[in-house]
Amino acid sequence: MSNTTEGPLIYIIDDDEELRLSLDSVFRSVGLKTRSFGSAKDFLEAKRPDVLSCLVVDVRLPGISGLDFQDQLAKSGAFVPIVLMTGHGDIPMTVRAMKAGAVDFLAKPFRDQDMLDAVSAALQLDRERRAGDSELAALRNRYAELSLREKQVMALVTTGLMNKQVAGKLSLSEVTVKIHRGSAMRKMEARTLADLVKMAELLKLHDTLIQS
Repeated sequence: MSNTTEGPLIYIIDDDEELRLSLDSVFRSVGLKTRSFGSAKDFLEAKRPDVLSCLVVDVRLPGISGLDFQDQLAKSGAFVPIVLMTGHGDIPMTVRAMKAGAVDFLAKPFRDQDMLDAVSAALQLDRERRAGDSELAALRNRYAELSLREKQVMALVTTGLMNKQVAGKLSLSEVTVKIHRGSAMRKMEARTLADLVKMAELLKLHDTLIQS
């Protein structure tokens, strides 16, 4: 199996070695690299490079099942898009998998193209997630550059309060609020108040009480 760290990388988890080899061949035929594991435990114990990736997991695995593994990953905060496969699928199992965030749920035997389509969708999901993480990190860096007053004004104006109302809450003059608001928008690179509102939502500014 290929285990180079340049992405994208497909993790195959199945206790059926023949199927792992078959999937490895399918993925390599379109230029995708793979790493294979016989159980979820083996995957969880392995060191994994931080690259664009997704999981192809059999529902029935030794030890922890594919569905329980999916739940465990979600609870740990590890986001790796999952394509589930099974030879014994049923409707409740499919519904549970999709509700838990599986990209697709394929019944064996499946067409190679169906698997490739599912993996392509999973990789795109991870690509979008990574782009979002990068954008959020840049946003947090800009927010960190704000003064305490600018942070307070940003948090309040993005809840829909007028400058006069913000001034009252912070015991400031309306003119001072306008100055802090303008400075916050400039530092956050927000062209409009709507932009600033979106940024506040991404930063979850309204989840905590703003102290004046």
